[in-house]
Amino acid sequence: MGIREVEVAGQKLTIHELDDVYDSLTGCTLTGSWLWNSAFVLSEWMATQLDFKYKSVIELGAGAGLPGLIAARLGASRVVLTDIGSLLPGLKENVEANGLKDRVEVRELEWGSTELLSQGGELEKFDVVLMSDVFYDPEEMARLALTLGMVCGEETRILAACEVRPWTCECLGELASRGFWVVEFPNLLRESCSPLSDGDGNVETFAVYYIAKPCKQCTS
Repeated sequence: MGIREVEVAGQKLTIHELDDVYDSLTGCTLTGSWLWNSAFVLSEWMATQLDFKYKSVIELGAGAGLPGLIAARLGASRVVLTDIGSLLPGLKENVEANGLKDRVEVRELEWGSTELLSQGGELEKFDVVLMSDVFYDPEEMARLALTLGMVCGEETRILAACEVRPWTCECLGELASRGFWVVEFPNLLRESCSPLSDGDGNVETFAVYYIAKPCKQCTS
């Protein structure tokens, strides 16, 4: 690991990947601060499909924060990168390295927690929610659904990318069972996206999803 210079969606960024971050309970290395291909796929895709100018954006499970940083470079007025506490120093380092402290903030957020509050004491609502590689444990989806419900308004757009694995459908099914609409976008990246980070990935093994919060009329 170390410092990487990457170019995504026409934007050049400096990313610090840390290999000395450990889980306080298990002692295992936390790989969340590394750059994963799903973050590249989401960043490339969203840059061509969504206008970020003047939007408020939150990235859940941000890791290294690549999609959120790209959103800031593409004109988002405010970006909040969130993850567990042990990954925040790396996120802050990436924000500073790319000169984005004026519009990007880093905050601790564990899914299912009600700690993400605005100054007025109300739960914040964002225009866009970004997630990459968060569909890894079906048992975590209930907590993720709670957090999505807290940060999403009626018009919020939720974009997620992941490498499709055996448990992906189960994770998405858990969200759907809680009233979320999940739609997979057609794979428009095969010819248009830049090479994946490690050079040996196949973009066809990745998927980008649009997820919509349950509307009050649909659940009443």
